[in-house]
Amino acid sequence: MGSFSIWHWLIVLVIVLLVFGTKKLKNIGSDLGGAVKGFKQGVKDDSTKLDDSSESGRTIDVEVKDKHQS
Repeated sequence: MGSFSIWHWLIVLVIVLLVFGTKKLKNIGSDLGGAVKGFKQGVKDDSTKLDDSSESGRTIDVEVKDKHQS
């Protein structure tokens, strides 16, 4: 009762194809693929920037002050 058979999934696939059409589904797939590639590139660029800044040997010294004064 909890799982669907292959026939249920085929019927769902046919209904989705009828509603959206193959061209629209192809466009959605390519847009999603482009978004994933962009995300991966952004993560890669950020990690490269972090690696470059840590190799410079600079140390940043900071001091934390309380906002609440008694």
